[in-house]
Amino acid sequence: MEESKTSVQGRVIRDLIARFASDNLIGRKLKTGELRKKMVEPAWKCPDCFLMQKIKMPQFEMELLTSMQNPREDKVVLQLHGGGYIGKMRNAYRTFAGLYSEVGRGISVLTIDYRVAPEHPFPAALEDTVEAYEWLLSCGFKPEQIIVAGDSAGGGLALALCMYLKDHGKALPCGLIAMSPWTDLTASGESYDTNYERDPLFGNTRDSLIYNKDYVGDADETNPYISPLFGDFTGFPPMLIQVGSYEMLLSDSTSVAEKAKKQGVKVRLSIYEGMFHVFQMAMLMMPESKRAWAEVGKFIEMISE
Repeated sequence: MEESKTSVQGRVIRDLIARFASDNLIGRKLKTGELRKKMVEPAWKCPDCFLMQKIKMPQFEMELLTSMQNPREDKVVLQLHGGGYIGKMRNAYRTFAGLYSEVGRGISVLTIDYRVAPEHPFPAALEDTVEAYEWLLSCGFKPEQIIVAGDSAGGGLALALCMYLKDHGKALPCGLIAMSPWTDLTASGESYDTNYERDPLFGNTRDSLIYNKDYVGDADETNPYISPLFGDFTGFPPMLIQVGSYEMLLSDSTSVAEKAKKQGVKVRLSIYEGMFHVFQMAMLMMPESKRAWAEVGKFIEMISE
C-alpha cells in the first residue's frame, strides 16, 4: 500500500505522536524514570459487559477479564503489556483485554502487571510471566487452550516465554500474537537506520526512546530470553506478527518471521503500510487498527478450529 493509501486518520495520529514523542517532551524523562513516576491515570471503570477479577501473586498482580454475556471456556489469552520493560501496566491494556475478548468471541483475558526495571531487571519479567502461565495451568487450562499475546516488550516477552518453556521441557501454548514485538535489544536490524527519519515515536531524537540498560543490566543482550531473535523457534506454535512499515523495530518482526518460517513455524506476518509502533493502540479510531484487531480475531478462530 502506498503512503497515499494510508488513511487520513492514520496520518493525523502519526503526526500527533511525532510531536508528543519529541526529545524535549518525553525522551530523557523516560530514561530517568521521571515520566513513569509522574504518570497518573484515572481509576478504570470496568464496562458492564465484563467482570474484572484482581489476582494477587507473591511478587506481582494479575487481572482476569471475563465476558458477562457469552464467555467461552475453550481458550484464554495471556496478555503481556508493553512499556520497554520499565513501564507498568496502564489502562490502555485493560482496553486491549476488552478488545481481545470482543474479537475472540467472549474469550477470557489474563493480563499480568509483571515487575519492571530499574527496580526489577532481567529476568524478573520473564519469571513473572512463567508463573502466570503456570497459574493458568493450575486453574485447569491446558497448554492447547492458552494464547499468549503481547505488544512491544510484551511481544518479545511472549516469544521469550515460549523459548523458556521449550528449553525446560514444558508444553507450549497453542498460539502467539505479537504486535510490534521488541525482539532485538542489540538494535542490529536494518530498519533501525532506514526508518530512523520516519518513525514518529523512536526516530529523530537526540535521545532515542529505545532504551534497555535498566532492564538488561550486565546480562548479555543476545541472550534469547532478552532478545528472542537470537533464539531457536523450532516447535513454536502458530504466530501472528503485526508491525508498521514506519517502525524502527520493523526488522525485529521481519527477521523473527523469516527465521521462524525457516524453522518450520506457521507465521502470519502483516506489515501495515504507513503505520507506527503498536498502532493497534489507536483502538478503533482508524481503519488500520480496525483491520489489525479483526485480523487478531480471525487468528484466534483459526487456531481454535
